Amino acid sequence: MSKTSPVVPVILSGGTGTRLWPVSRESFPKQFWPLISDRSMIQETAGRALGDGFAAPVVVCNQEHRFLAAEQMRLAGIEGARVVLEPVGRNSAPAILAAALLVAETAPDAVLWMMAADAAIQDVPALHAALDVAVAAARTGRVVMFGMRPTAPETGYGYIEVGSALPGLPGAHDLTRFVEKPDPETAARLVASGRHLWNSGMFVFTVATLIAEMERHAPEVLEAVRAAVARRAQDLDFIRLDPAAFAACPNISLDYALAERTAQAAVVPADIGWSDVGSWGALWELGGKDPAGNVAMGDVLLEGAERCYVRSDGIVTAVVGLSDAVVVVTEDAVLAMHRDRAQDVKKVVDRLKAARRHEAVAHNRVYRPWGFYESLIQGDRFQVKRIVVPPGQKLSLQKHFHRAEHWVVVNGSALVTRDGETLLVRENESIYLPLGCVHRLENPGRIPLTLIEVQSGSYLGEDDIVRLEDTYGRS
Repeated sequence: MSKTSPVVPVILSGGTGTRLWPVSRESFPKQFWPLISDRSMIQETAGRALGDGFAAPVVVCNQEHRFLAAEQMRLAGIEGARVVLEPVGRNSAPAILAAALLVAETAPDAVLWMMAADAAIQDVPALHAALDVAVAAARTGRVVMFGMRPTAPETGYGYIEVGSALPGLPGAHDLTRFVEKPDPETAARLVASGRHLWNSGMFVFTVATLIAEMERHAPEVLEAVRAAVARRAQDLDFIRLDPAAFAACPNISLDYALAERTAQAAVVPADIGWSDVGSWGALWELGGKDPAGNVAMGDVLLEGAERCYVRSDGIVTAVVGLSDAVVVVTEDAVLAMHRDRAQDVKKVVDRLKAARRHEAVAHNRVYRPWGFYESLIQGDRFQVKRIVVPPGQKLSLQKHFHRAEHWVVVNGSALVTRDGETLLVRENESIYLPLGCVHRLENPGRIPLTLIEVQSGSYLGEDDIVRLEDTYGRS
């Protein structure tokens, strides 16, 4: 990257990754999981835009994931990241425009690099070489896309037809047209033509170009987002867009709002080992394989299996004599299917949602800004949970109308507020919190606090929490 005028990475983290259920769910989607390495997808993405030539990233996510996104940046050692919160999902055009308007306040000539939080790229040096080409084209007023050289007639991606080379910009081309996700026959014809590339969804443009082109082609989007940014609120380290203004914005992708309408569209062909990691089949293709073509992750035993993807995040999982299968095991769900049916996982999730099953949207382990909890046992009028609180963190000051709680500390120490008194509860000690009492839990120590919570009462739902005070600004 050039060391002049740093590029601002904008990471869009609004997806839920339905086709990677049961690992990816709405409460903890695929971008926050380590799926292709020991780092999460969003950490991998942010890591591609570090060092000379790059400014701190802007991350756009929904408000439910704000602490996850911030913690992921912290764990990756990324300082100065701005986390912008969407009150409702409105697709990629409003999201990138909100980031652009914020950047414009201090750097109106900045170059933005828009990318999804959940894509895999195997050749980062080749990516940076393509980015140099894209940045040069963007500085001439172009709206630049990255076109990925297809390796197969993929029907899950849109395609871009490449036009003539741009004078004075080696490696950049006019973008002739977009092709929607094709049927198999059309996909084969597009790949054979040699003129069509996969649409990666990555863009590069200057702030000024994006705003001017949106004013020309989607003024209603610009008007709504401009109002949402103007009336934003600062919440801890987060930037909250105005809910009413943002909700009034059309739900539209940047492809439809701008790329397919602008006369400034350009494309940089690239061969960088890109995948949108949109299915378990894609993860099989990306994974390191044994001599039989299997990809295995976790506590897995394979016997006579061929070309399978097997992942266990919990119990030992044995697969015997299967070919071309996907088996994914979590603490509360199992998925088993043929690899060719990878796109049909969404149908399973839709059925679970229709049945109002919590497995469709949430894991047994639920993350909160102060740590996490997981349900161990649930019965008639009682529930047992494990709660883990990192050092220095504390829960809200709260009370319940329908349940009492008993806390048993099994590791670390707990500072407990109970109706005005403060008590230190150590390992192997317990405390009782009667129904209706005002209470708070805090970890004052240097190691994680782990306790077992036994709830009893007529209603044990998470919505029976009245927060009186909260460090994290939750109501």
